[in-house]
Amino acid sequence: MLVNCSNCRAALQIPPGAGSIRCALCHAVTLIGDPRALPHQPPPSSHAPPPPSPYQHAPPGPPPNPHGRKKAVIIGISYRFSRHELKGCINDAKCMRYLLINKFNFPESSIVMLTEEEDPHGPRFPSKHNIRMAMYWLAQGCQPGDSLVFHYSGHGSQQRNYNGDEADGYDETLCPLDFETQGMIVDDEINASLVRPIPPGVRLHALIDSCHSGTVLDLPFLCRMNRNGQYVWEDHRPRSGVWKGSNGGEVICFSGCDDHQTSADTSALSKITSTGAMTFCFIQAIERGHGATYGSILSAMRSAIRNADGGGGLGGGDVVTSLLSMLLTGGSVSAGGLRQEPQLTACEAFDVYSKPFSL
Repeated sequence: MLVNCSNCRAALQIPPGAGSIRCALCHAVTLIGDPRALPHQPPPSSHAPPPPSPYQHAPPGPPPNPHGRKKAVIIGISYRFSRHELKGCINDAKCMRYLLINKFNFPESSIVMLTEEEDPHGPRFPSKHNIRMAMYWLAQGCQPGDSLVFHYSGHGSQQRNYNGDEADGYDETLCPLDFETQGMIVDDEINASLVRPIPPGVRLHALIDSCHSGTVLDLPFLCRMNRNGQYVWEDHRPRSGVWKGSNGGEVICFSGCDDHQTSADTSALSKITSTGAMTFCFIQAIERGHGATYGSILSAMRSAIRNADGGGGLGGGDVVTSLLSMLLTGGSVSAGGLRQEPQLTACEAFDVYSKPFSL
């Protein structure tokens, strides 16, 4: 269901069961029963055509902002003062925002960033509810030519899958700041919110820097690449036949590791401060001129992680801290580098070395 913001009139997608929604642009709260928010409804007619899908047509409201052709949601969660604390995730968010603005010309006003540095009672604090709202905002109202980016740096996990659509028997999840009380965000929901709505002519790139993130968008195809850069596309479509791809648009995801692996939060790569290994290597690949194709980016990221000095550890601390982190999280620290392999998934298989990369 679509409503217009009661303040700026932007089109908003209402999640099922929600009684209100906060606009990510002007932050006004619109009550679903607010008469100013409800789009004009024509009188009922037995010959009226069915209402158009909000995912296939432009929503009601004003024309799109001329700078709205690029939109991004960036999430960095450090879980401060908890036993789950990470050191590099807010750094990741700030670096990704800088990259999008200065390298790929994303307008600052079209980037919504959720971190713990924001107002705990505001819409940009990385709670489960706010992350859900940000995903809806990113996918709603997109039109041919639009470029969307979803970046997440934080904890990821797995939970048992009971409907048989996961080959390994587990759903992948993202962990919002309040996941211990509100629960995790499961890959099925991420797919329904971010992937399924994307119409023809729209591109969505997801960059997921978390543990167990290989197939966290539930995309149908995974690029399985070896150390020599040779690859095959694995078919991950559910046996049930349920379509997990887009509504005709292009969705491609870089993730920090395979589903069974953990992703490092480490100072081993930057040598200066803690970052997520995947985010650091993605930005480094772009800055060092390896960003021509998806294959060149993925190969550069994997090489950088393999060659990283593991001395910085998973937590960026000393040897004791690193060993404790390894035991607690299932990660590994070794002189041979960080043991995680960034993954590439997509709605459709393609030649990764000939398809140009662009955001």
